[in-house]
Amino acid sequence: MTSKPWGEPHTQWLPSEIARDSGGYVLTGRHILQRPDAHWNATREPLPLETSLPGVFAAGDARHGSITRVASAVGDGATAFRLVHEYLREHQANPAGQESQ
Repeated sequence: MTSKPWGEPHTQWLPSEIARDSGGYVLTGRHILQRPDAHWNATREPLPLETSLPGVFAAGDARHGSITRVASAVGDGATAFRLVHEYLREHQANPAGQESQ
């Protein structure tokens, strides 16, 4: 994926554990599993907006494959909020250390 003409993602401050594409956009959900250079260490598949660091979510224009519109970013944010709650419920059901290998 090449850089989008209307801006750059400015994701260089993120830790290296969060996989990005060649343009710097954050890989989330199934895109993590499709890239051989991205690592997913949990025993489950990543949630749709979850980054390669389990429990960390990305939304909006910095996300690989996002539709770069304000309404879409707002929808991503609302979805990420719901997914964080889902992740926390799962994490509480599986005490620390049981999710990842």
